[in-house]
Amino acid sequence: MTLTPRHRTLTTIGFDADDTLWQNETFFRMTQDRFTSLLSDYADPDHLHDRLLAAERRNLGHYGFGVKGFVLSMIETAIEVTAARVPAAVIAEIMAAGREMLEHPIELLPHARDAVESLAAEFRVLLITKGDLLDQERKLAQSGLGELFDGVEIVSHKTAEAYRRIFHRHGEGPDRAMMVGNSMKSDVLPAIEAGGWGVFVPHGLTWAIEEADAPEGHPRFHELPDLGGLPEIVSSLVEITT
Repeated sequence: MTLTPRHRTLTTIGFDADDTLWQNETFFRMTQDRFTSLLSDYADPDHLHDRLLAAERRNLGHYGFGVKGFVLSMIETAIEVTAARVPAAVIAEIMAAGREMLEHPIELLPHARDAVESLAAEFRVLLITKGDLLDQERKLAQSGLGELFDGVEIVSHKTAEAYRRIFHRHGEGPDRAMMVGNSMKSDVLPAIEAGGWGVFVPHGLTWAIEEADAPEGHPRFHELPDLGGLPEIVSSLVEITT
């Protein structure tokens, strides 16, 4: 029997973008290594990492998520650790590194296209991401996945209320929706809090600000090693409710 949307417990699936569908944190780590090298005369790597992370935490409310905020935090950290004596050439190198990040080709993660294509044939699929608007639009366009999504939401923060609004706007509400992503803090926990399912697909490299404990034992929590197993998880949740 073919199930129509009104017969399904699950009708809408949201996908995170960065480090769920394509590489992202890898390029941040590469740039951070470059930053560390530029300032090696002023601070050791561990100290510099801690100072940069502290700056990123302070600046999230001002600059949001994404490359531009990261670059500004690197510049701020460089000024701090050099007691405002950072050479102009170093600032120029940091800015050049940021531009390179904004121009880096998209690298899809394993099974990303297959998973989205497979589920788009039967479900309403959404891209739900945060970060700089222009950069996220660029990455989506270059990914070749854009035409597969029924909706795209680029938000400042992923909260339970944000998921409720999105899943009501694009679907039948969060209780019939799923969010898939690599961030426990942003993709999984708030989606479950909103009433939906949360599927954690760890990337291997996780920004410290996105780390959180898993909701072990929660009936709406699932974890997969990669996106290859997502269609099977989804299939197990689709059942007749009438």
